[in-house]
Amino acid sequence: MVERLILAAEEPSPIAVYPAELVLGLVSFAILFFVLWKFAVPRFEKLYEERTDAIEGGLKRAQEAQEQADRLKKEYEEQVAGLRAEAARIRDDARAEGQQIKAELRAEAEQEAARIKARGDEQIAAARAAAERSLRGEVGGLSVQLAERLLREQLADDSRRSATIDSFLADLGETGQRSGAN
Repeated sequence: MVERLILAAEEPSPIAVYPAELVLGLVSFAILFFVLWKFAVPRFEKLYEERTDAIEGGLKRAQEAQEQADRLKKEYEEQVAGLRAEAARIRDDARAEGQQIKAELRAEAEQEAARIKARGDEQIAAARAAAERSLRGEVGGLSVQLAERLLREQLADDSRRSATIDSFLADLGETGQRSGAN
């Protein structure tokens, strides 16, 4: 066992620090730090700046796109309002035109009715004139018949003469009423 202790004392300690290793480690660390600081860190900084710019640019572009979308929406709403006003104006024009057409058709119908009525009045007047001519012919014929009767009969007394005249007038009135009813 003693031998082992002697051997253990001669072996270097695993936790012992040797000055040459310490210097070599510090120099290696300094070189690595310098290389990283000189080459890697600027690239990381550049990437970080680019990333920041991309994010901020994306946000700015998104904000601009939102503003443009809002502007387009406002223009669209204005156009829709204009189109609605245009549609209302067209409807009003169509209603007015419809009323005008309706009034024109009504006026034409009234003119046609007046023309038909005038034609009917003319036909009635012509029928009346024909009826009057016919009645005059009948009255003339009846007058001739009455004169023949009067001449045939002897009109000795006034009462008989008066009865004959009354009968003639009654016949004449009945004939006039029949003609007026037709």
